[in-house]
Amino acid sequence: MGKGGGCVPSKKRVPVVASDDTPRAARGPPPIPLEETSPSSDGAVAAAEDSSSVPFTKLKIFIVFYSMYGHVELLAKRMKKGVDGIDGVEGILFRVPETLPPEVLEQMKAPPKDEEIPVISAAELSSADGVLFGFPTRYGCMAAQMKAFFDSTGQLWKEQKLAGKPAGFFVSTGTQGGGQETTAWTAITQLAHHGMLFVPIGYTFGAGMFKMDTIRGGSPYGAGVFAGDGTREPSETELALAEHQGKYMAAVVKRLAQA
Repeated sequence: MGKGGGCVPSKKRVPVVASDDTPRAARGPPPIPLEETSPSSDGAVAAAEDSSSVPFTKLKIFIVFYSMYGHVELLAKRMKKGVDGIDGVEGILFRVPETLPPEVLEQMKAPPKDEEIPVISAAELSSADGVLFGFPTRYGCMAAQMKAFFDSTGQLWKEQKLAGKPAGFFVSTGTQGGGQETTAWTAITQLAHHGMLFVPIGYTFGAGMFKMDTIRGGSPYGAGVFAGDGTREPSETELALAEHQGKYMAAVVKRLAQA
């Protein structure tokens, strides 16, 4: 999984805008524009010429998560859909190593892990062009499994392999006051020590960030889901926010690669 190169930029850009029913004052500055998936004719010709000599490699965004009951995993899979929706960028799912023994997980009634999603090693992070980290809360901070993974990145820190890489967060909490924001912002210290670039979503989701008629996880820091007692499934709004974050992150990574 080598570092992907940039692709030929399109001349046409389609900005992500808030829907018409969003309050004007709440829209804020225009968000990162997303390029069209189909290049202009000039761009297509240039791409065809370049492809004869330089192999095309997609930019890679690693979606690295820990999920005990599956809530964060559902956000991660929807987030990958958003990343893959941006031309020239690919989302790759990874889970961090489990630290609890099987017998404890069984007593906690945790479902089995999806074996199709590989476990990542710390060294593999250096191959990513950007990273989205997802984890449930433990008293307003990240779960111990994710913290253990960050603790294993000492060699990458020593060699500054992650410095300058963009990264974002998405979370899961049991209740509305359980840490949708604190779980993300207390994790920023991990990025700061590595010199990574924190990419929040702000209010770029538009009207969806202002809806009050349904329960919705997530915040300006990133997508989120309320798990309740573990039986609640993510709502379509929560999943749509995760997909939006994937698209937004992919657009940021692509713009940085073309700079």
